[in-house]
Amino acid sequence: MKKFFKVVLVIIIFMFLGAVCYRIFVDNQGNKTPKEEVKKNTKKKQEKNNYPSYNGYLKVAGTNLVNQYDEDFVLKGVSSHGIQWFDLYGKDNLKALKDDWNTNVFRIAMYTKEGGYIDDSSVKDKLIKIVDDLINLDMYVIVDWHILSDNNPTTYTKESKEFFNEISKKYKDKPNVIYEICNEPNGNTSFEDINKYANEVIPVIRKNSPKSLIIVGTPNYSQDVDRVIKLGFDNIMYSLHFYSGTHKEELRNKARSALSNNTPIIVSEFGVSEASGNGGIYFDETDKWIKFLKENKISIISWNLSNKNETSAILKENTDTVKDENLTSTGKYLKDIFKNY
Repeated sequence: MKKFFKVVLVIIIFMFLGAVCYRIFVDNQGNKTPKEEVKKNTKKKQEKNNYPSYNGYLKVAGTNLVNQYDEDFVLKGVSSHGIQWFDLYGKDNLKALKDDWNTNVFRIAMYTKEGGYIDDSSVKDKLIKIVDDLINLDMYVIVDWHILSDNNPTTYTKESKEFFNEISKKYKDKPNVIYEICNEPNGNTSFEDINKYANEVIPVIRKNSPKSLIIVGTPNYSQDVDRVIKLGFDNIMYSLHFYSGTHKEELRNKARSALSNNTPIIVSEFGVSEASGNGGIYFDETDKWIKFLKENKISIISWNLSNKNETSAILKENTDTVKDENLTSTGKYLKDIFKNY
């Protein structure tokens, strides 16, 4: 009997040693230990949503945008007015635009002149605060070098390169951040001028943040999208701006021509008023634009979050929070558009 138990004991010992050796062998093949497997299996998978946490860096595919999984994607949101004039861009208002308006992007209009960055470089600090809040809110953000009275982007190429170098380096690992390198080239600015400028600024951004989406303005206040001379870079979109009281079927035909030429366009600014920002709300014409843009999966950003006494402002005068009771007729109309876009 004692001999029998000794034999059983020896067998058990050998079985135990065999199991240990096998486990060591398996682990040495690069497999996970049971503890690691449990940890892996309990890690929560990111659920699909409309924000950077799921979609990551955006890419240009044909004339449209796709996310990091090559799924169709559309940006939709609101632009600030000049951040040198208004202090309405705190986290609560941005969160309201995300949660209540169903937007996923906010555009920061950092004017170059008109008291903006060239005149007062401290405006950059305001921009950085807004960018940080939008990243924390899991939203996309367009950093807009908002040229206007300076007409031609080449006027301040040196300053633009310095600015975009600093910002793209700071946010080099953030898929949230999108760069609009020249808002509305105007006057006698040509595509040759724009491309000369872009060929200096884009490599600065690409060096620091190679996967970021970049938006390039077009002549005539970003309307001549039908005559784009394409740049030799990937992941570039060209801006189309319209105000529905002024820009109608003729400009939509330019957009159609651009699409037929496989030019990727984004409406990085639009208004429901005349181009002046005033003159009434053109509901019917805006509806035509929205129908066209929606059919073609074109991203849209409206002008503007401010309480300025003008038709295009979404807040009433003397109010400062994005709440329904503070919305102008424009604000109410745009909110409905974004919730259904």
